[in-house]
Order: sequence, then structure tokens, then C-alpha cells
Amino acid sequence: MPVVEFRGAEEWVPAFAGTTVKSIVHLFRLGLLALFLFAAPLSAWADGLSEAIAGLGGDSFAAKEKAVIALAKSGEPRAVTVLQALAGDRLRKAPDGRVVIIDTGRGSAKLTDAATGQPVADLAPEGLDRIIVNNRLRGAIEAALGTLTLFSPDREARLGAAQDALRHHSADTVALLEKSLAAEQDSEIRAAMQRSLAASQLFAGSKEERLAAIRTLGSATDPQVKNLLDEFRYTANIDPELYKAAGEALAAIDSRLRWIGIAANLFQGISLGSVLLLAAIGLAITFGVMGVINMAHGEMIMTGAYVAFVVQQLFRAFLPPGLLDAYLLVAVPVAFLFAGLLGVLLERCLIRFLYGRPLETLLATWGVSLILQQAVRSMFGSPNKEVANPSWMTGGFDVVGGFMVTWNRLYIIVFCFVVLGALALILNRTRFGLHMRAVTQNRDMAAAMGIPTARVDALTFGLGSGIAGMAGVALSQIGNVSPNLGTLYIVDSFMVVVFGGVGNLMGTLVGALSLGIVNKLLEPYAGAILGKIAVLVAIILFIQRRPRGLFALKGRAADAEA
Repeated sequence: MPVVEFRGAEEWVPAFAGTTVKSIVHLFRLGLLALFLFAAPLSAWADGLSEAIAGLGGDSFAAKEKAVIALAKSGEPRAVTVLQALAGDRLRKAPDGRVVIIDTGRGSAKLTDAATGQPVADLAPEGLDRIIVNNRLRGAIEAALGTLTLFSPDREARLGAAQDALRHHSADTVALLEKSLAAEQDSEIRAAMQRSLAASQLFAGSKEERLAAIRTLGSATDPQVKNLLDEFRYTANIDPELYKAAGEALAAIDSRLRWIGIAANLFQGISLGSVLLLAAIGLAITFGVMGVINMAHGEMIMTGAYVAFVVQQLFRAFLPPGLLDAYLLVAVPVAFLFAGLLGVLLERCLIRFLYGRPLETLLATWGVSLILQQAVRSMFGSPNKEVANPSWMTGGFDVVGGFMVTWNRLYIIVFCFVVLGALALILNRTRFGLHMRAVTQNRDMAAAMGIPTARVDALTFGLGSGIAGMAGVALSQIGNVSPNLGTLYIVDSFMVVVFGGVGNLMGTLVGALSLGIVNKLLEPYAGAILGKIAVLVAIILFIQRRPRGLFALKGRAADAEA
């Protein structure tokens, strides 16, 4: 059969099929050309990756670091495997110069060629040399792995890699960041990559690139970006225009961070206020209705926290692990009932004999608080007890610029207002609430109208103690559970009640939130201790002008003063 050349192929093709075969021949020629053009860069890429991997077996740490940087620039998945093996002390050098990965899992050593990923059968593990890394090289490996993770299919891994690239900014990562930025679709990750790219260009780019990088970084709210710009601003021989632009960007970041700090302090103040409200609302009821200074109120909070601990342990011991997250939903009503019954028992057995004698009541309830603390120490021991957060209360979310809102604090704020709303409904929409308000306003008249004041006293004390027990469950999610838990909140609870007005829910709400927010706003300037002292002095001065608090009620306390 004669050989047909492409040049004369048109003459060989029959006339009826000329057009079709001409097209096929033309496409065949283009395919050969594309294959030739693609083969050269593919070979160069393979040679470059192999050369970088071979460089890891160099004699000097400088050569190894250069090879690590080259692998990071490649952006190839194979480079991740090799660098992970190097970081894990699983990279070896053969006598013939090859670099292999050793895997000693399942009792036998398995060798893999680092460059190709193919198994190696002609080498023995005993004849291989370890490739040693020092601290500097280990840092370069971590930075390279973080950069290569920019192409990971996992979103969280890519986001973490983009944030790490900002901390390990380098001119060597510019090309890789540009490549990953072009392929990224997620807006949050793209923003992080843009900041990292700007940080890398800030110290190594042209003047125009540096100005663009300053504009990009100036729109951030990250304190790390602020430190980066501050460092760049005092670089030697910096251009005056760049110096001015960096200063303006720093001023803009400072302004945003200042407002973010105020917002964070406000949230922390609301969180502290909600905790104080939960701790004080029961005391406001008992003090307002009965005029009893209950120094054992803090121990009611403490018993609620230990109820949460006991319920958690019972769930762990007798129920499947998947139901553990529900222990908190059971602990809240159990703590209310237990602390409420304890309060009723305390009122019936002790406090009802001390009405009208405030000093004796104070001393007696203080003694009860010591008894309860010692009883808890005898039953559970003095060390703190662990009360774990359910999974749905763990973690939080970043609002902006490091302003983190934690789920446990957010749930406690919501729980606080739910309890307050439920209590308002009880006081204003139930027969028991009507009796309670009647006794608050005029005990003698309420008794004359047939209201059982003794029963109202017991139930009121039980209600206040039960709410304190629920407060203890909430506090167990944000602090330590110990026998001294209640003593941390008893003084603040009395401050809230006195400031807001005894027996008034609105006064308790305003007082708790006011004290919480003012405390948190003062802390950055005066410190935690001086801030509390300043608040205490302010309350003392306020009480001199308004002895009955913000929202005074008419009733037995007013009659006593008269």
C-alpha cells in the first residue's frame, strides 16, 4: 500500500468526500501542533516539581528552605503530600539521590517515590537517610502548607489558609494568592485573600501596587492589619506619599476599631446585666413583698447550679450520649422546683418567726447560707464542678473586627427576658399575682379582704428562690460551679434591687442593665475593681437623693418610713 503524504492528501481523496476529509486532515494537523506545544511546558512543570522535591534532600538548610518555597509556589496537590511528610519526619533520602516517603503503619514500612507517588520496591528502609529540619525550616513548611491549602475543597480550610497567609505574608506567595483569588467564589474567603495579597504586595510591590495594597488594608477591621501598616509606616526610606497613605489608613482602622470596641463592651454589659437580672429578680420579689433581707439568696443560686451538674451526670450515666444536649432543658424546671421548695421550707421553718425584726432576719439567713455552703462541700467537695455547654450553646460567631458573640451568652440574654416576661404575666394575669400585689401595697388591708397573707408569703419566697435556682443553671454555663458561687452575686443583687426599686420588675430590669453596661464601659479605663468601686459610690450618692430607687412602690416600706 503506497504511503500517503499530507501535502498530497487532497489529490488522494475522492471527489465526493473531498470536503469532509480535508477538514479531518486539518484537525489532525492542529492536534499534532497542540500536542507539541503542550508537551514542552508539561515536561518543564514535571522537571520543576521533581527538582524542588530533590532539593529537599540537600545538605544545607538553606537549600531545603529554597525547595520548600518552590513547592509552595507550584500550587500542586502533590506538594502538600511531600511537605506533610517532611513536617512529620517521614521523608527519606536514598543513596542514589531519590527522595522517598516512608509509611510505617501496620508494622511494615512502605516506601513511595515523593516525586511520582509510585511505590518503591528496590530500596530498603534501613539504607535511607533522614531529612532533618530545624525550627526555621519548620516555620517555612507550616507557611507553605498554609498557602497550598488555599486550593483545598474544604471551605473552612481555605478560609484558615487565607488568614494564615496574612500572618506569613511574603513576596513569594503573591503569584499563588493571585491564582487562588481568581478561582475563589466565596465572598468571605475572597476578602481574606485580598487582604493577604495586599499584605504581601505592601513590602515587595511597586509604588502603585503598594498604594493599592494600603487602600485594601485600610478598609479592614483586623488589629493584625493595623500592626502591619504600623510596621510598614516606619520602614526606612519610605516614600512620603506612601507614609501619608498608611497614616490615613491607620486612622480609619483606629476609628472603626474604637466603635467596634464600644459595641463589644455594650454587648458584654448587656450580658452581665442579664446575669445580674436573673440573680436579683427573685430577691426583688421577696424583699419587695415581705421586706426580708435574705442573705441566703446567693445559696439558692448555687443550689440551682449544682442541680444542673447532677442532672448532667444522670444523663451521662443512664441515657444515650446523643441525648446529653437535652440535659439543660430538664435542669431548668428541676432547679426551679428544688430551689423553690427549699425557699418555702426556709420561710415556713425560720423566716416567718422573724418578721418585723430585720437584724435577726439578716443574721439568721446569713447562718443558713453558711449551712448550705458546708452541706454542698460535704456532698460534692470543694473543687469546682464541670458543667459542659450543650453543643447548641458552644462557640459563637464573629460580627466584625474580632467582635465575637458567643452562643451561651446570647442564649442567657434571651432566657433572662423570657423569665422576666413569664414573671410579669404571673404578677399581672393570675390570681396569685393579684394577691401578691395586694400584700405588697397594704398587708393589713389584704388580710382584711380575706387574702391568706401567710400562704402568699411562703409562695412568694418559693417563687423568688425558684427563679434564683434557674439563675444558677444559667450561671453554670458561663462560670465555675462551686460552693462559693452565690457569694459572688449577692452584693450585686442587692445593689440592683436598691437602685431599681424593691418589688418592681421594671426597676430591676433597668437597674441590672444599667449596672452591667456601666461596669463594662468603665473597665477599659479604670479596671474591674476601680470600676465596681465607682459604681458603688455612684449608687450611694443616688440613694441619698432617691431612697426608694428608680421605681418606688407604695406599700409597707413606704408606710414604715412614714
